[in-house]
This record gives sequence, C-alpha cells and structure tokens, in this order.
Amino acid sequence: MSKGVIVGAAQLGPVQRGESRASAVERMIALLRQAHGMGCTLVVFPELALTTFFPRWFLEDQEEVDSFFEVDMPGPHTQALFDEARRLKMGFYLGYAELAEEKGGLRRYNTSILVDGEGSIVGKYRKIHLPGHAEHEPQRPFQHLEKRYFDVGDLGFPVWRTMGGVMGMCLCNDRRWPETYRVLGLQGVELMALGFNTPEINGAAPEPVHLRMHHHLITMQAGAYQNGTWVVASAKAGREDGVDMMGGSCIIAPTGEIVAMSSTVGDELVVANCDLELGDYIKNTVFNFDKHRRIEHYGLITERTGAQAPSE
Repeated sequence: MSKGVIVGAAQLGPVQRGESRASAVERMIALLRQAHGMGCTLVVFPELALTTFFPRWFLEDQEEVDSFFEVDMPGPHTQALFDEARRLKMGFYLGYAELAEEKGGLRRYNTSILVDGEGSIVGKYRKIHLPGHAEHEPQRPFQHLEKRYFDVGDLGFPVWRTMGGVMGMCLCNDRRWPETYRVLGLQGVELMALGFNTPEINGAAPEPVHLRMHHHLITMQAGAYQNGTWVVASAKAGREDGVDMMGGSCIIAPTGEIVAMSSTVGDELVVANCDLELGDYIKNTVFNFDKHRRIEHYGLITERTGAQAPSE
C-alpha cells in the first residue's frame, strides 16, 4: 500500500449519567493504547463521547443542560487524552458538546474535532443534520431533543489534508443524508470519520430493530462507494441510562464493503489497514464527477427543502 493508514474505530460502551468525564477519558486512553499496540495512527471515538446522551431527557434548567458541554478543548478532563495521544504520536477524532461564546452570545453545538499526532486540533465540524424535536413529547419512550439543545452547525462540511490523506468529518444523523457524502466527495475526501449515538428503537415511529442496523449500514456503504471514500464509524453503545443504544461500529471501504465491524456493545476496538488510494479507480471511472455530473439538472437539491408532489 503506497498510501495506507491503520485506523481504529474505538467504540465505547454506555457512559451513564453518574459517570465522570475523567472515567470516560480513562476508558478512551485504554482504547488508544490498545490501538497503538495494533499499529494504528488514527483512532475515531464516538459522538458526545464524554457524557451520557443527554438529549434523551427534557431538561428545563439551562445550567443543568450546560453541565454536559465543554467550554475549552482540550479542557481539564480531556487534556490527559491529548497528552497520551501526543506521547504515542497518534491522531484522533472526538465528539463532544461545545459551548462557544461567539456571534454576540452563547452558542451550543454538537461538535467533533480532528487531532493530529502532535496533539494539535487540525479540524472542527459542527453537526448540521440535527434529528429529533425541540419541544417535550411525553408520549415518546424517551426524548430526542437535539433540536432543543443544539444550534445547527455553521462550518459546513470541510476537509483537511492531514495524517497522510484528505479527511472529513460528520456526526451521527449526518450519515443518513447523501448530501453529506457528496459535499465531502466533491472535495476529494479519502476518509470520513464519524461518531454516533443511536437508540436500538425508533422513539417516534414503529420500526423493527433489525431495520435500524440495516439503515445504519446501508447509508454509509452507499456513501462510501458513491464517493470513493473510506468511512470509519464509532458508536457509543449498550444500555445507557435505561435506553439500549446500538453498536455496529465499523470500517467501510470505498468499494462499499464492510471490512471490520464490532461484535459487542461495550468498549471495543475495530481496526483496519485503509489504503487511501483504493477509491481512486471509483473516482476515475463510474463516479468521475468532472466527466459525468450534470449539475444543470440538480437545482432542486438546493432550491427546495421539503418534497412536493406534482399537481394533477
């Protein structure tokens, strides 16, 4: 492999509401060390990795909500992760809740960062496709209040040339949207990192459990193939504060094939040697954008948000 990188998807089991950030970071450091022993130079941690998935609760006290957010990154609890990664010369992706003072006030984002082997933050992404709802819906078995607690991301879908390749990021629900992959694909992305927290059941509609995993995988496999990129997805999984969260951490090749996948819902490392040139033949043939895309016919994608059926 002329352009390979050994990558680990570092799945976390549940982080209960009473577990400290320091404890969660200790678990991540253990996975980081395991990954180093297996030759990894990049590790992908989950979305909102430092705390429980707090949008499952309707919280009226803003101070309580803000207790789940990070003001600084690295901060007092995450510095140890940065220090260990720097010592091991390993890069990582980390998802967390970001409290930012900007634009004339406080903003709250569901954020991920990309950190290189020197411990420097080289990229930041703020989640764009926020799922769920903004108001309390007591009929649900649990809440999904991302639209209440987070602002829509304002950084777009950038890529960074770092750690030997062209890398992009997204978070959880972003993986379900083809636009995520295509915007990154149009920038030549070679590896996409994403963390997720996904309940095993759909709290808004009846849906068989097996379809949850099917949809989780098929969207990433399609996005990987249609854009000739690796996709590395890491879950926070298991029974977290009474809600079962799916596993399914995996590494998907540009061919759309799953090359490695978790087998538990606990702390687990999934590793693959990713040849970043594997997607080149896809980008140069069937999905050669420059030759085959017909953007003059795609106007509806940016002109219209909701679907509208034709009139009779």
